[in-house]
Amino acid sequence: MENIQKLQLERTLSIPTCFPQRNSVPSTTPTSEGVSLRNSSFNTSSFTPQHDVAIQLNQGISQADSTVLPSPIQTEAVSRPIAPAPQTLPTSFLRPRTKPINLTMYVPLCQAALGGDWEKAREFFSLHPGATSARITKGWETALHIAAGANKVQFVEELVKLMSPLELALQNKYDNTALCFAAASGLTRIAKVMVMKNQFLPIVRGSKGVTPLHMAALLGHREMVWYLYSVTDHQYLCKDDYISLLIATINSNLFDVALHILQHMPELGIERDQNGDTILHVLARKPLAFSDKIGLGIWQRFLYAYVSVHLQNRSSNMSSGSRIKNNTKASAFITRVVQHLLKTLGIKEVLETKLMHLQALELVKCSWKEVLLLNDSQIGNLLRSPSRPLFVAAELGNFKFIVELIQSYPDLIWKVDEESRSIFHIAVIHRQEKIYKLIYNIGAHKDIITSYKSRNNENILHLAAKLAPTNRLGIVSGAALQMQRELLWFKVISTSGEMLLPYYVYSLSIFHKILLLIIPKEVKTIVQASYKEMRDSKGRTPGMLFAEEHKELVKEGEKWMKETASSCMLVAALITTVMFAAIFTVPGGNNDDTGTPIFLKEKTFILFSITDALALFSSVTSILMFLSILTSRYAEEDFLSTLPKRLILGFITLFVAIAAMLVAFSSSFFIVLGHQMAWIIIPVAVLASIPITLFAFLQFPLLADMIRSTYGSGIFTFTSKDTIY
Repeated sequence: MENIQKLQLERTLSIPTCFPQRNSVPSTTPTSEGVSLRNSSFNTSSFTPQHDVAIQLNQGISQADSTVLPSPIQTEAVSRPIAPAPQTLPTSFLRPRTKPINLTMYVPLCQAALGGDWEKAREFFSLHPGATSARITKGWETALHIAAGANKVQFVEELVKLMSPLELALQNKYDNTALCFAAASGLTRIAKVMVMKNQFLPIVRGSKGVTPLHMAALLGHREMVWYLYSVTDHQYLCKDDYISLLIATINSNLFDVALHILQHMPELGIERDQNGDTILHVLARKPLAFSDKIGLGIWQRFLYAYVSVHLQNRSSNMSSGSRIKNNTKASAFITRVVQHLLKTLGIKEVLETKLMHLQALELVKCSWKEVLLLNDSQIGNLLRSPSRPLFVAAELGNFKFIVELIQSYPDLIWKVDEESRSIFHIAVIHRQEKIYKLIYNIGAHKDIITSYKSRNNENILHLAAKLAPTNRLGIVSGAALQMQRELLWFKVISTSGEMLLPYYVYSLSIFHKILLLIIPKEVKTIVQASYKEMRDSKGRTPGMLFAEEHKELVKEGEKWMKETASSCMLVAALITTVMFAAIFTVPGGNNDDTGTPIFLKEKTFILFSITDALALFSSVTSILMFLSILTSRYAEEDFLSTLPKRLILGFITLFVAIAAMLVAFSSSFFIVLGHQMAWIIIPVAVLASIPITLFAFLQFPLLADMIRSTYGSGIFTFTSKDTIY
């Protein structure tokens, strides 16, 4: 039975008749009757059934003709008609109709394939000549499947030499070929070995009718995607294949591939996938693809602002690959050194990140350009179903995405969701300050938009009064700082005349009038005063709703503040005790006749005295600050300015006390032993700096958050980057 099946495998591989014949490929010259994605679906009626393309096997595979497969890199896909949806290659020739038997016999071969032990496998093949195409697992995988999935390059290279081209197309129980396994593993070298022997492998579909190219895209293997894209015969790809591939590359952050496809086939910018999503729907859900602040450190953010990148043509990059390989060893060494240096300094990551952001933004531009060619009704339908990309972007803080759309279609600011909420209302709900600040660009229109009320009769102040989503609360550490941020949102939106200022500035009367003069008049009033007393469907004003929603957060903030203050006060008290005692037990002792310190005139002793006093006074100040926190009334308003200020001052004075205490200890140590062991000053200084560094490193993020939110420029500061036009 197995020999009969093998004979069938070696006779014929037929490609479905729905495919166009290779000798009669439609002209690639664009005509007036070309396919248009904008006005209709792909025109498949022009594709009539053609004769089967038979691949006759005789020690190899004889092609139906000598025509070279068209490369998508060399031909423009936009002018090439797309074939109807292909079917999976006939499984009667690709996998046996009966389940594999006697799997125990193939265990050594399976182990050899997993471990890449070719010598062991070759011995097995010498004893069992037909084992090269045998199914050796319950999933009907061959040794080639296993080795390809395990990334065993040498094993695959040797095994492919023993297999016929048709045997390379054998599918497992789930219709996956060995090339599908290679595509999933991401090792391009393995795929090249297989495709060089059977160029039809890339069109043999795997599980659920997915091509190897699509599998590689789903798993984000960039080089594998580019390679398979270049060797796949695109005559056998249909509209749905391209759309699915485009969406998969975007989801995997392969924006260079997606941009290449979209630039050659711009009509795909308005097509929907099986879920009804377009490119815009997917990109709206990916704010990280546009943000320059997430995932980068301070140094990398600095570099990001100054490095320059440009979109490159992948075709030129691929064609120049052969030239790179011919470089001399010296130039190759220099290239490796430069690449290592760029990676060490973080420049390479910054360049890649900025290029990714640029490519993602270009995808939005290309897709939106196609959308704008539709009429208003079609645009509205695209932006409503199956989800609303504009509102999804506002919810996730996808600032550049929204700006790009509004710049070329300003009417989007009037769009509302099913609850009659604009993107600015959504920004308030999800605490996306960058999106909300766009309201300062629309002039008097803001008065109309902010007057929108939801079905529950909630105005924009009611939305600000609600507790922020958990993921937005967590962007600052500690319940107290979370409460401060919530208060800042509510106070800023509800207060007329100081929309762009942190609320703590209101008490600084010296700068009050000056800042009011600086602020443009059109942003001094965002909501009407009557909104503060407006009631929702449950009879609650914004203030009442805020108190109700934040009741638990106030309790958590109080608990967090007290625990932090208690812990820090204990440390400050210990420092106070030690420093107070140290001043009366000075190093070296006192003169018995005068009672003055023996080393009174030593410079090191003066340093000891100053740092001892500084540590004592700082620790006492820190104790007082933390004590005031413990005895606070913990009203809602206290979390906005009073409590954070006390905690900041307490942390700073505690840090000064710790640093001064260690300096005093080091100077005392040097006074006693420095004259006999001068070398000891360096290790003592190093050891003394460790606690200071640890305290600064561990507490600095919290301290920085508090200073930024309390004394910083505020989350609502308007900058030139926040403009639309």
